[in-house]
Amino acid sequence: MMSQTPHIPVMIEEIIRSLAITPGIDVVDGTFGAGGYSERFLAAGACVYAFDRDPDAKPKGSELSGRYEGMFSFHPACFSSMDTKLRSIGIDCVDAVVLDIGVSSMQLDQAARGFSFQSDGPLDMRMSQEGQSAADFLNEASEERIADIIYNYGDERRSRRIAKFIVSNRPIERTSQLASIVRKAVGYQAGAPKDPATRTFQAIRIHINQELEELSNALDAAERILKPGGQLIVITFHSLEDRIVKKFMRERSGTVASGSRHMPITQQEGAATFERPSKPVKASSKEIKINPRSRSATMRVAVRNTIASLKSTSDAKVKR
Repeated sequence: MMSQTPHIPVMIEEIIRSLAITPGIDVVDGTFGAGGYSERFLAAGACVYAFDRDPDAKPKGSELSGRYEGMFSFHPACFSSMDTKLRSIGIDCVDAVVLDIGVSSMQLDQAARGFSFQSDGPLDMRMSQEGQSAADFLNEASEERIADIIYNYGDERRSRRIAKFIVSNRPIERTSQLASIVRKAVGYQAGAPKDPATRTFQAIRIHINQELEELSNALDAAERILKPGGQLIVITFHSLEDRIVKKFMRERSGTVASGSRHMPITQQEGAATFERPSKPVKASSKEIKINPRSRSATMRVAVRNTIASLKSTSDAKVKR
């Protein structure tokens, strides 16, 4: 069942301004979710190709396909496959790719999906609803492996102790169980400003869904499918994601950090495939009041230039 909580697409006004949509442009909504971005793009006259691996996104996708016949298509697949999927239906290049990275509000709000400890539910966390669940991983993996995942993806310095408590309290099947175990491991006091279970849940979710690998592959796919002048817009919500996007945009624009604050950004050898990215944008204070989820959002935009090392698509014709 889809969440009944109204979905508010993060930084949608900033995205709309950046895209300056004209009727008929082709936009990839790589993280369809509840369809908030796609609906705004369609209303402005864009043709939208939406991707989402979550089966719960299909009903909304079907609805929009009916409402915007010939302008919208939904693809139940990972966004990292956008270029191959689109080329298989005759779409050689697009004008924009928009990605809103991480777990969606509709997933967080459904206790049965097991993404959040705010309400008790089965310890699942699978975006695709297939493969190894969070419970499977925690009940089968070694203590060392669990600790590494929590440290690397959650930036949790107490990962070894948390992993030890997890292993000693197996089997773990519910979100409330895991949250309680983490709190005991770190000596959490009720009323503290941040629940320590947050980092562990984030880390396990990222691992189960291979989110960072998917993001890296999606950026490469966007590079291959964007036409010259096309925009890549990515919204991230934590430093692990943002670091990948920032590094990608700098490398593909031919600029990298010099390694010293006393030296300017230097130009790399070889032709760049993106123009130098604009400065990152944060959500406005007005939006944060309306949609608290936007507080940690960072939006980065890069524009595709003439293709260098990759096969040129400047003369490609879009087929529909």
